[in-house]
Amino acid sequence: MATSANNQLAGQSSVSSEPNVIPMIDIMLVLLIIFMIVTPLISNGFQATMPQGVNLDSRPEGEGEVVLGIDQSGQYFLNGNLIPPDVLPDQLKAIYAARPEDKILYFRAHNDLKFDKVQDAVEIARRAGVRVMAAITEIEQTGGLFGAVDKTKKK
Repeated sequence: MATSANNQLAGQSSVSSEPNVIPMIDIMLVLLIIFMIVTPLISNGFQATMPQGVNLDSRPEGEGEVVLGIDQSGQYFLNGNLIPPDVLPDQLKAIYAARPEDKILYFRAHNDLKFDKVQDAVEIARRAGVRVMAAITEIEQTGGLFGAVDKTKKK
């Protein structure tokens, strides 16, 4: 007990007022490693599925609306017509250059299409001058006694 009294000077305590940052650094390093491992895994396995719409207004596409479609094999369709991928940017630029305000593109893609194809189409459209993209979904239907029945119709 005499040694502990000799080590302390009069009026000073052994409690340190400095924060101990070692545990915080350890936690930050663990979080950094977790995010470094998880982030590439999330982006590699991401797939988008176009949703089935519920309570939608059935409205066919009107005149002057531009619809870009992509089928399961990744082929592009502009307003229902097959278009080669190398011609698509020029076609979209020509269409949207003539439109001063209405730069909306309606987008329809197959459910099983990989997301990178959708992302490529979005990038092509943005470079061509499209400002708003709207996804077209299918109305969810169920098989009834006489074929497909629209779930959105009221009884």
